[in-house]
Amino acid sequence: MLGESRDFWDDRGEEIVEAAEQELEADLHALTAVLADRWGDPATVELWPDLGFDDPDPESAAPEPLGFLGNVAGTMRVWWLPSGGRWFALAIGQADPEFPFELLAAVGEESSLPR
Repeated sequence: MLGESRDFWDDRGEEIVEAAEQELEADLHALTAVLADRWGDPATVELWPDLGFDDPDPESAAPEPLGFLGNVAGTMRVWWLPSGGRWFALAIGQADPEFPFELLAAVGEESSLPR
C-alpha cells in the first residue's frame, strides 16, 4: 500500500468520501506520470469481468496479486516491465464502504495477466 484515506465508520457523507477518493486519485495521476516517463503509457485493465473473476468455479481462481486486487478495485493501470517476465500495476481499492480507500501497487508474473 502506497497511501490511504481516512476510514468512513463515523461519517460516510458523499462529500467526505468524494474528497478522500479525489485525493488518492491525484496521487495516482502523479505516480502514473512519473512511471509513464520511464516505461511509457500504461494499459488500463478492467478486473471484472475481463479477467474472469466472476467464474464460480473455484479451480479458476485468479492468481495473486490479481485475486486480491479483483476484490478491492475495479481497474488497474499496468506496465509490462522492460526486464521481462513481470508487470507492475497501480490501483485504488476499498475493501468495504466503511474502510479507507487505498492506493495500491502490485507486481505479478507476466503469464498471470493477458495483454
